[in-house]
Amino acid sequence: MSHTKLTIGIVGLPNVGKSTLFKALTREKVNIANFPFATIDPNVGIVKVPDQRLIRLAEMSKSKKIVPAAIEFVDIAGLVKGAHEGAGLGNQFLARIREVDVIVEVVRDFENPDIIHVEETVNPSRDIETIQLELVMADLQTLNKHLATIEKDVRAGKKYAQEEKIVLEKIKTVLEAGEGATKAKLSESELLLIKNLHFMTLKPFLFVYNISKNIDNGNRLAINLRLEAEIAEMSEEEAKEFENESRLPELIKKAYDLLDLITYFTTGEDETRGWTIRAGWTAPQAGSAIHNDFEQKFIKAEVINWQKLLECGSWANARQKGFLRTEGKDYVVEDGDVIEFKI
Repeated sequence: MSHTKLTIGIVGLPNVGKSTLFKALTREKVNIANFPFATIDPNVGIVKVPDQRLIRLAEMSKSKKIVPAAIEFVDIAGLVKGAHEGAGLGNQFLARIREVDVIVEVVRDFENPDIIHVEETVNPSRDIETIQLELVMADLQTLNKHLATIEKDVRAGKKYAQEEKIVLEKIKTVLEAGEGATKAKLSESELLLIKNLHFMTLKPFLFVYNISKNIDNGNRLAINLRLEAEIAEMSEEEAKEFENESRLPELIKKAYDLLDLITYFTTGEDETRGWTIRAGWTAPQAGSAIHNDFEQKFIKAEVINWQKLLECGSWANARQKGFLRTEGKDYVVEDGDVIEFKI
């Protein structure tokens, strides 16, 4: 993952509501046609991460502009049974899925005789299984291909190849049983060894049930996508009335949590901006989200929690009252920190 851009791929069978979700999220006009493969060119949209803290900090600093943290959503065309063997436009889509950080799978859970279902009946668990199996089979192909390429090095006794082979064998066992690679329960160091293979079933999954009524638990979210699309069509004024009905901010928040991401802020007269980083990053690492120099030439950081800063009313007041903390290289940044870096 690049420092500041998080990419989410929207997948599912044809005609389940993927493009509707994409359109609602990005308010972009995309080609939503009631037939498979309407979205051959992956639609990419940048979505602002909704954050009230940003607005309040900008008001305090009288900032000329607000730059929210952003997520990139990729609307990946409908996967069908046999995609891993190239059915539909299989291989193209699988390549797109390998590039994303999180996979959001849209599952159809509504009846509508006017919208065809590729399997002819509505059955969410079957559809989830179909897609899971395609991704498992595609990962298995990647794995076998890679095993073949390192075989010579394994035989030659090269350490890297032997270590890699052990990890791949672990994954192979679960994939052959029809399970995702996450079931292999790999350690951090094992994951690093095979990172460049981009196994799809190692990615975090979020399931969106396209329904007419709301239910959720865990990494499952039920959303009425038709309603979301209607809200997206409204003017900003009209949309305000439906603010509490939209579940899209929850979707974005769940994606953040799945990847263990947090936001810190910089604020001033020019701009107030949200920066996305991994939880657990130190101040110099967090600085690299702004510019690589911030990591290399880091001296110290002045830090204050966003609420505390608002209570003080300004950076100068916060300094005067002794609320600004000076932190060094080992400081672990927290969600909601407002930071000024010294380099």
